[in-house]
Amino acid sequence: MTVGVLALQGSFNEHIAALRRLGVQGIEIRKAEQLLTVSSLIIPGGESTTMAKLAEYHNLFPALREFVKTGKPVWGTCAGLIFLADRAVGQKEGGQELVGGLDCTVHRNFFGSQIQSFEADISVPLLTSKEGGPETYRGVFIRAPAVLDVGPDVEVLAHYPVPSNKVLYSSSTVQIQEEDAVPETNVIVAVKQRNLLATAFHPELTADTRWHSYFMKMTKEMEQGVSSGSSGTIVPVGETSVGTEQAKPDIPIYQ
Repeated sequence: MTVGVLALQGSFNEHIAALRRLGVQGIEIRKAEQLLTVSSLIIPGGESTTMAKLAEYHNLFPALREFVKTGKPVWGTCAGLIFLADRAVGQKEGGQELVGGLDCTVHRNFFGSQIQSFEADISVPLLTSKEGGPETYRGVFIRAPAVLDVGPDVEVLAHYPVPSNKVLYSSSTVQIQEEDAVPETNVIVAVKQRNLLATAFHPELTADTRWHSYFMKMTKEMEQGVSSGSSGTIVPVGETSVGTEQAKPDIPIYQ
């Protein structure tokens, strides 16, 4: 089993290290043809606008959307959640391109700016039932998004209770200050829809590998389901045939 990790920007090295602790090979993905070599894909946390610009530069969006459509498992963390969402609000002027596939609306930077990043224990009953361990998971929220609403086929895996004395979210167009904050409510921070998994927090920045283990089981189940049939094909835009060479591609350096 080989897991691809989109390696344009953000915490891709941390995801690969977490996979290594589970005995799973993770490879960096920067070009469309590399998606042909992996069983599943992780889209890491990072700066979503920068990641989107780099993905557009490498013409990756068509191949990423096709990968999602093949039914292979894809997991987005933080910025990766934004990438996978069908709808996003609170974006910078001009917005950003999305991969889509996950029937939900996300708010970019829902919990505020960098200095409002935090850690918190969140209840994860499904994860505990599948992977064991504590009934809570230490979530690392860094300029984190949140899911505002989900479609009927989306399973909510975790909530985070937002205290009434905290700023819920801020953006260039929306400001909710402390005195205007709503009473405590549960905000959605982890979801699953068929082959897609998404978390608003960063499991790759903790020593707890249960989310990675859960995603590996999704990958194994998918592989077992298609082992007797034909798998989907991803054809990079502008290519007529794709080789299997996995040489590490060049990528521009953005200062």
